[in-house]
Amino acid sequence: MFKKILIANRGEIALRIIRTCKELGIKTVAVYSSPDENSLHVRFADEHICIGPADSSLSYRNIPNILSAAEITGVEAIHPGYGFLAENAHFAEVCESVGIKFIGPSPESISLMGDKARARDVMKKKGIPVMPGSEGVVTKEDEALEIAGKIGYPVIIKASAGGGGRGMRVVNKAEDLVSAYNIAQGEAAAAFGDGGVYIEKYFLEPRHIEVQIMGDNKGQILYLGERDCSIQRRHQKLIEESPSPVIDEVLRREMCNMAVEVAREANYKNAGTVEFLLDKDHNFYFMEMNTRIQVEYPVTEMVTGIDMIREQIRIAAGRSLEFRQRDIKMRGHSIECRVNAECPEAFTPCPGTITTYHSPGGLGVRVDSAAYNNYTVPPFYDSMIAKLIVYGDNRDEAISRMKMALDEYIIEGLKTTIPLYKKIFADPIFQKGKFSTNYLEKFLANNTP
Repeated sequence: MFKKILIANRGEIALRIIRTCKELGIKTVAVYSSPDENSLHVRFADEHICIGPADSSLSYRNIPNILSAAEITGVEAIHPGYGFLAENAHFAEVCESVGIKFIGPSPESISLMGDKARARDVMKKKGIPVMPGSEGVVTKEDEALEIAGKIGYPVIIKASAGGGGRGMRVVNKAEDLVSAYNIAQGEAAAAFGDGGVYIEKYFLEPRHIEVQIMGDNKGQILYLGERDCSIQRRHQKLIEESPSPVIDEVLRREMCNMAVEVAREANYKNAGTVEFLLDKDHNFYFMEMNTRIQVEYPVTEMVTGIDMIREQIRIAAGRSLEFRQRDIKMRGHSIECRVNAECPEAFTPCPGTITTYHSPGGLGVRVDSAAYNNYTVPPFYDSMIAKLIVYGDNRDEAISRMKMALDEYIIEGLKTTIPLYKKIFADPIFQKGKFSTNYLEKFLANNTP
């Protein structure tokens, strides 16, 4: 097992990795940008080192600075968390070249699945159902118009190297395609350094279902059930739950086995997520694979009892999974809300200082956060303050616990999305589980946060 790990991230995910490392007897090194000097991940790590100013390109995404910190502190491995460099194949490759273990999949797997258009084509050739769309990256406006005309409107334009909802545009008619195509290319280039985009058919009322997989060093690839991530805004997930309220055991097994085949095609090791779109007739299509731990992984931990960060570290250290597929049982129901420092009326970031902070508690309530009284939420990074996760014996109990936890959660000094979540969890449509990816758009049209 490793003796010392550097965490190339910040906030709650860095803090969570530190906690698991402490349980495993592993020393930790926190890296931080200058505005994060007083962050909890800096306080609770065994060592810490500043790697640059606020701009993430000069700090958390600065590969030379992170590797210098790793060399100075003598770490054996780097955990990238999610975001920043977590899906950067070059970073993983450089880590390997200097003898530092990257806690994640191989550079080859990241490269294959990170190119969404290429991954889609590979899966299609292997007989895995994919969304109707372009064959690879679309490079010309005329080509985009032709493809969209063939598959039929509405269509969605996606960044080939993208994620997190950036570089995406839904187009309902041909007159809007060229403008949306150019905007998506520009967003993709700005966000990922790659302006490549591809086009898919856009289904009007689908569910967004993802399957958590874990691969080890002996070729074993297991699935840990599914998560329903359909409550989202502009393709950014807000509420996630496991299991999905619309998936029965037959469909679950079919989707999960398909996810394993996708991972096997990528020769995948460590934690990853295979994302599917489920239409109203329960046909499902491969969308992409995220080659990292996901923000919403806690709901999978809650229903399976498996510490996914621990397994990531063990696999990277050369260990095999200690359990088999037959050992993995999904019990109860778990739901997660991403509590963001945002104005709930407009979803605009609301950085500032938290003047009062009280975290909810009780049976089945978990809060993953790096916030505290007088903590200043900086304007430079993602606006998420916390992940509020609940567990219940069934979905109704989980919803009741979430309502209680939201009422008990006090964050003052800035605006958050908590008022919006209170309204959503009181909505009969949500309570019945009868929603799709356009739920929030319709909900907001009829409600004010």
